[in-house]
Amino acid sequence: MTDKKPGPKDVDAYLAQLPPPVAAVLRDLRAAIRNAAPDAEEIMRMGAPTYVHRGNLVSFAAAAKHCSFYVMSPGPIAARADVLKGFDTAPTAIKFKPDNPLPLALVEAIVKERMRENEARQPARR
Repeated sequence: MTDKKPGPKDVDAYLAQLPPPVAAVLRDLRAAIRNAAPDAEEIMRMGAPTYVHRGNLVSFAAAAKHCSFYVMSPGPIAARADVLKGFDTAPTAIKFKPDNPLPLALVEAIVKERMRENEARQPARR
């Protein structure tokens, strides 16, 4: 049996454990997400800050040499391939270095698109 250290209980605790330059970049990313989706629920899921609005919306994480913005849908990344040329992308995620963060207006546009996708897939209950 291994003793596994419990992960951070919330996003503030997650950010507090990171090196200051990384934490600062991810605090800005968090603010952009919250600005674009003020009613999204902010939770920790699988050890990463995650935002939920009618399903998973977006998430982010820090790794040893980069940060990741998980979009959880291929559409928003594919639609912005030209803008994202300087970043390492996968179909549903964008990796970036803390010294070359994602433009916050781009983050907000992606979050708003993800909200529209989730709303179209799961309309509000009446």
